Amino acid sequence: MYALVDCNNFYASCERLFQPRLEGKPVVVLSNNDGCVIARSDEAKAIGIEMGTPAFKIEEVFEQYKVSVFSSNYTLYGDLSDRVMKTLTDFVPKMEVYSIDESFLDMSELIYTDLTKLGIEIRQTIKQNIGIPVSVGIASTKTLAKMANRYAKKKYKKIGVFYAANKELVQEMLAFTQVEDIWGVGRQYASLLKRNGIHTALDVTNIPEEWMRKNMTVVGQRLWNELHGKASVEWEYEAPAKKNICTSRSFGKLTGDKTIIAEAASNYAAACAAKMRKQNSCASSMCVFINTNQHKIEQPQYSRSIVMEFQTPTNLTGEIIAYALRGLDIIYKEGYLFKKVGIIMLGLVPESQRQTSLFDTIDREKNRMVLGTVDKLNKLMGKDVVRMASQGYKRRYKLRAEHLSNRYTTNINEILNVKI
Repeated sequence: MYALVDCNNFYASCERLFQPRLEGKPVVVLSNNDGCVIARSDEAKAIGIEMGTPAFKIEEVFEQYKVSVFSSNYTLYGDLSDRVMKTLTDFVPKMEVYSIDESFLDMSELIYTDLTKLGIEIRQTIKQNIGIPVSVGIASTKTLAKMANRYAKKKYKKIGVFYAANKELVQEMLAFTQVEDIWGVGRQYASLLKRNGIHTALDVTNIPEEWMRKNMTVVGQRLWNELHGKASVEWEYEAPAKKNICTSRSFGKLTGDKTIIAEAASNYAAACAAKMRKQNSCASSMCVFINTNQHKIEQPQYSRSIVMEFQTPTNLTGEIIAYALRGLDIIYKEGYLFKKVGIIMLGLVPESQRQTSLFDTIDREKNRMVLGTVDKLNKLMGKDVVRMASQGYKRRYKLRAEHLSNRYTTNINEILNVKI
């Protein structure tokens, strides 16, 4: 048996955790640059706020229903997510972190455990110790566990737990679930199924296996197996190393100032380097790109990128920043207002398998030790406390975040004040 633990309306729940007055009131969280709605409380959903709606289009709705609006606070969300995941490790021998707010739990070894009781205990423990509400779905495969989690939210919201313990309960859940709500079924496959009179997950289980394999290839075969209780989705107890790493953000406002763009590029390059060191990999090349805002058609448009090959695969911050700024010098063009600059690290290889150039003169072992210390300091004292000079400190390119809450759990200067 497997369980899927999902934090309810996670970003909105994180904001509510430190502002209890928001309980029972509509809350939304906006994307980078306060662009679109990316998280909603149940109350916000009830008044018709759709996911992905641009914030400027529903400002009147925010005002009319007194919606509490927040900018994305990923530092806070990441820390609370880490606390939830660490708490979950106490309940099961093996776990797969699926996303910032979801984890699959392997319960196959808990053969003498009351799984419904365990699900309730998980939910209560996380709520009491961290303050985040979660739902728990338990079933014989990952796809069914994902479905059981959704069913718990829709039909057993008060309990927050659903265990598909027998055939009858599984059938009940399958009949309730529309094909577009099945994990792994996208818009095109959902349309294909509906055109053939297949509307629910239960309908999928009643069609021939050969039809699924023929019309939906290996994806359909795997789905058919999972819905029949045959585990076919592999587990990833450790996240696989990324093949490419990208860091890119839109500027808070359009700019043609090259110094601002260079500062942003330096910080993005440094972030990519740190991510590579964390997974012990090096990049063989990098792409630097820059572009204006294509939606502002009244302004001159320009977009360009360049790939820079490294002499030796690297994850050294200083070297990567130098290449990034060299690439920016080549593609930057005056007379334009730019919206975004970005860095993509390409051709990632394990650090232990890096092939050094015969003409490489950099003391990479020394740099590796220095940057290892830098990474430890930044983890202990805060992001970018120690940085390269070209990264600057003014952050003139930073995103618009007019509704940003405090970093309550990671910054001593923003800790919650309690009045007695």
